[in-house]
Amino acid sequence: MQTAGSNAVLALRQFVVMARRHCSVSAQTTFAGSQTNASQPPPPSRSGEGKMRGWQLHSYGGIDELQLSVMLKIPQIRSSNECLVRIRTTAVNPIDLAMLRGYGAAVLNKMRCQPGDGIEFPLTLGREFCGELVQKGMGVPTDTLPLGTRVWGVVPVHASVGAHAEYVAVPSYCLAPAPKELDDSEAASVLYAGLTAWSGLYITGGLGGPCGAVTADGGGAHKRVLVLGGSGSVGSLAIQMLKSQKVQVLATCSENAIEMVRNLGADLVVDYNNSEAMEELSKYAPYDIVLDCSGQGGERAAESKFDFRQYITFSSPLLANIDKQGLGLGALKNVFDLVQTNVRSVSQRGGLVKWGFFSPAPQGIQFLQKLVEQRKLMPQIDSSFGFGDLPQAFEKMKGGHLRGKIVVTL
Repeated sequence: MQTAGSNAVLALRQFVVMARRHCSVSAQTTFAGSQTNASQPPPPSRSGEGKMRGWQLHSYGGIDELQLSVMLKIPQIRSSNECLVRIRTTAVNPIDLAMLRGYGAAVLNKMRCQPGDGIEFPLTLGREFCGELVQKGMGVPTDTLPLGTRVWGVVPVHASVGAHAEYVAVPSYCLAPAPKELDDSEAASVLYAGLTAWSGLYITGGLGGPCGAVTADGGGAHKRVLVLGGSGSVGSLAIQMLKSQKVQVLATCSENAIEMVRNLGADLVVDYNNSEAMEELSKYAPYDIVLDCSGQGGERAAESKFDFRQYITFSSPLLANIDKQGLGLGALKNVFDLVQTNVRSVSQRGGLVKWGFFSPAPQGIQFLQKLVEQRKLMPQIDSSFGFGDLPQAFEKMKGGHLRGKIVVTL
């Protein structure tokens, strides 16, 4: 299946593009150092001048590997387009728990662009935040991002210093002024899951055509989408995004979350444990997109009771295969897995299986910001923890069956 093989190659290419982009920024370090707006040094943290608190990982393993340090160096701006943010709230996502266990280490460590030193640790996890812009490079426009702006943003997955700390430095394309319609906890609960859903629907799925992927226009009116796992952080935002674009949305969840998912706007919600209710989904087939937010994976697509044109899953084996077998053999295994999955999927359900990924795209942030400002999107928060209780937040994530996001306040 040529199409399936192309999908695997495109998925790998996305990671290469991210790496090149990050490396090109790092290569500007010397030049940009003279262009950093240092007129306002970062406000002192609780740990003292130039220091901050942060949770670090010195080896992969369980939650007990997380260590709180109170004397970490505040990140420095190393390029003209970087921003330093003092974090007010952050979140724990499934990717954080996976990376704690070593998921994606083979690829992500190479993407950190430190050739020859072999230094992998320490790492600070955390992929999203809400906070205050306290420093920026000279290439960051003052009219849109003045110092002191309350911002929301994401941290690229290959960054070694994430948002589970008092400060984080990220490229300017990864953040924007936070919508005034959201408080700090809500603002820290949208972008990672929202950009994952947006990327799966509009980049991988092409829901809005070419314009949907490269602009903040959205699209997809009158299409039919089935969201598997509608009560989680990604699924709950996907439903709201789709309904805002006049898409017919059906969703699955557990019985005790049906009312919540229905209130998000889904046209039909069924209990995935109820076989009779699941059979009803076949009446609405074929679906333009089945969006797997429940972790079932592409191998389950052919076993579905309904036909579809595209089955997009965020549970891709791409990084896991490379972790186990190395870059070369892992890449071949990815192509083989996707081709094999699609042979079964096309022959039994008539549609393709594709892998969806988080993408820190500025147009995706703009799309989500527009929906929030129009009051068409609101994150669901499952629970909140203090910064000193971050390991408990990870335990909550490990337990599963969440109803939205896990927030951590500083």
